[in-house]
Amino acid sequence: MAMSTLRAALGAARAQAESVSLLGLMSRGMASAAQPAVDHAHHEKAKSALSHAQRLPNQLFIDGKWVDAVSRKTMPVVDPRTEEVVVEVAEGDAADVDRAVEAARRAFDSGPWPRMTAKERGRLLYRLADAMEAHVDELAQLETLDNGKPFFYSRHVDVPFAVDHLRYYAGWADKIHGKTIPVDGPYMAYTFHEPLGVVGQIIPWNFPILMAAWKLGPALAAGNTVVLKPAEQTPMTALKVAQLAKEVGIPDGVLNVVTGYGPTAGNRVATHPGIDKTAFTGSTEVGRLVAKAAAEQLKPCTLELGGKSPIIVCPDVDIDKAVADAHMALFFNHGQCCAAGSRVYVHEAVYDEFVRKSTEAAATRKVGDPFSAVEQGPQVDDDQFKKILSYIDSGKRQGARLMTGGGRKGERGYYVEPTVFADVKDDMKIAREEIFGPVQSIMKWKSLDDVIARANNSNYGLAAGVFSTNVNTINTLTRALKSGTVWVNCYNLYDNAVPFGGYKESGIGREKGEYALSNYTQVKAIYQPIANPAWR
Repeated sequence: MAMSTLRAALGAARAQAESVSLLGLMSRGMASAAQPAVDHAHHEKAKSALSHAQRLPNQLFIDGKWVDAVSRKTMPVVDPRTEEVVVEVAEGDAADVDRAVEAARRAFDSGPWPRMTAKERGRLLYRLADAMEAHVDELAQLETLDNGKPFFYSRHVDVPFAVDHLRYYAGWADKIHGKTIPVDGPYMAYTFHEPLGVVGQIIPWNFPILMAAWKLGPALAAGNTVVLKPAEQTPMTALKVAQLAKEVGIPDGVLNVVTGYGPTAGNRVATHPGIDKTAFTGSTEVGRLVAKAAAEQLKPCTLELGGKSPIIVCPDVDIDKAVADAHMALFFNHGQCCAAGSRVYVHEAVYDEFVRKSTEAAATRKVGDPFSAVEQGPQVDDDQFKKILSYIDSGKRQGARLMTGGGRKGERGYYVEPTVFADVKDDMKIAREEIFGPVQSIMKWKSLDDVIARANNSNYGLAAGVFSTNVNTINTLTRALKSGTVWVNCYNLYDNAVPFGGYKESGIGREKGEYALSNYTQVKAIYQPIANPAWR
């Protein structure tokens, strides 16, 4: 299944489609951000989510067993709608990561996973994907309860795309192979692509189940074993996936899940000498620490980090479409998206109209309980909530023009008003730093050379958007922008086969597609003599 802009996914939710090509929806012209039909059963969904959460194993998953943390400590999972504790889960720390690494090492060194046929590994990944699909409503409810994103996104975007990602890599399992290479003399040379061993994976809270799939798919398809550390804010879907992995027959020790806090459990995953490779998605600040730990041990590390992605709007575009695309580029997932189009550069000829229409779009964006028919739920936790409000205050103090929003919405829950700033200057804090919230910054440009320089004047380089109908302008911008992904006249288009990652401080390596497999394999070269070769 291909992923088109999230407006199309919204249309899929409204139609209650069970399996839809979102690119196909876009080709049929579903370009508006219309709300889904009002869901009068949202209270029942919320009750169901709480019930699923309370039935979920609240222990660590190590070596195919549910076990308490060595310390016996637990940590709270907070509902961002209410600021109340939903459940307690095990608080793993370094000792628990040690146990998980030991189990993963045993499973890799003497277990069946890397020794079974690649086709059989693929079959088991297909079975896991099927099991997740069969539990799509439960997983989606847990995701919304954990993260605060609207249920229709969890149900029609995050979980289905996680399922599809696992299926994509299940298909790759028996296609990971090396080459035969012609060499001088009576010899043959060939390569093997072998699994690395034990992989430590640390995933973020903004797309918990999808990021788990992005990490697990290529690692498991290649024959590695995994120690997965979900974000402390959003552990529930990772625990459910572990439960399903056990049910479908993935061998013990192949997938281990340690819930816990970043400075303890996460730090041990990053620094453990028994882990052969680390993979991290999250902030650039923490990414530096993960990279430093990997460098000290001279082991591979991939990082998918932050962004401050520019969108360049040219004067020749359909303004309504550009406004709608830029709106979704920023406000999707409450702005909690590493590729969010958070710096919008608009040509002076259409600037005023763009600002006016963007303000209207944000002012009418529906915010509320994510189990009801809304476009935006609460931010993930109190820390993120306060961080976003502090950035908004900074924008006001530094002289950006506040067009709409700018504060808390309601008195309960981590809800932030959709906020638009105009007349933002490049040196303002809201234009330089990653806010990771529903705050759109709009800036004016005049010359192409100037906007290219300004767009590239950032420590980040994850993504960018270009809106123009001039092919020469498009070619100039797509080549000039220092970004891992450039969307042209669209945004938030993803496909499992297309790599994703960043330049500069936005990361190292690529997720998704064939490119990701190189992060989880080691290339071995073999020379062998040939007696009396028939040909050379």
